[in-house]
Amino acid sequence: MTTTHLLYLHGFRSSPQSNKARIMADYVSAKHPKVRWWCPQLPPSPRDAASLIVEGIASWPRQSMSVMGSSLGGYYASWVAQLARCKSVLINPAVNPARDLEKYIGEQASWHDPEEKFFFRPEYIDELRLLDTRSMTPAAPEMVLIAQGDEVLDWTEMSARYPHALQLVQEGGDHALSNFEEYLGRVEEFLTLA
Repeated sequence: MTTTHLLYLHGFRSSPQSNKARIMADYVSAKHPKVRWWCPQLPPSPRDAASLIVEGIASWPRQSMSVMGSSLGGYYASWVAQLARCKSVLINPAVNPARDLEKYIGEQASWHDPEEKFFFRPEYIDELRLLDTRSMTPAAPEMVLIAQGDEVLDWTEMSARYPHALQLVQEGGDHALSNFEEYLGRVEEFLTLA
């Protein structure tokens, strides 16, 4: 099925200004101008982020929408893919953020604007648990891009979490997947962008 609507979800402390989000936005704009692109600024609360996403895609055609997500956005994207039963592309996705983000409770600075601060609250951990889809069989095809050199997340956990996915695992690399541009053709093909 052709993708006519594409949602991109950024990671923890990140924003729509992330390198991958901007690269993908530019690529879609240049090569697939008919595709509806949406990359929202996600609030720190997972519950609020989920509400924003649900509201934003409410009118989207489920049969021709897809979702992409990086890091924590990958975790959210897996949840969206179950909800909408749509294709997903996950980039170094967080597998267990309820465990990994506990040490970040407190004041945090935005990655792209260190002047911008937010508070990561203890209750957000429980909110993350409510979005966990690890026990579910994928509702639609998944592609996962994994860097073995990810300095933030364990690549073996990512690989084990997505046994049904088309896995593109690279030696080395980093959490930001700095060579993301090399994968654009594969992503475009997988999503069948309109």
